[in-house]
Amino acid sequence: MFHKVVTAPINLIMKIGEKVKEEADKELYDLSTIQQKLIQLQMLYELGDIPEEAYKEKEQELLMRYEVAKRLELKQWEQMAKKK
Repeated sequence: MFHKVVTAPINLIMKIGEKVKEEADKELYDLSTIQQKLIQLQMLYELGDIPEEAYKEKEQELLMRYEVAKRLELKQWEQMAKKK
């Protein structure tokens, strides 16, 4: 009983940490999120809300994240295929 009382806050913190990591990963590596951000960025540039240099810099960052996300997705598919 005492063990549960002591470890409960630690377990709760670990679960919160996992949820925060999931949300951060989604923001960083979710393909649809990245695609949406690329579209928004292009719209901002076309409307003249951001300068070309800032646009190119942010676009490069998003494209690199997209590439990483695609590699992660491919690894997941490969792992699922191996399990079958």
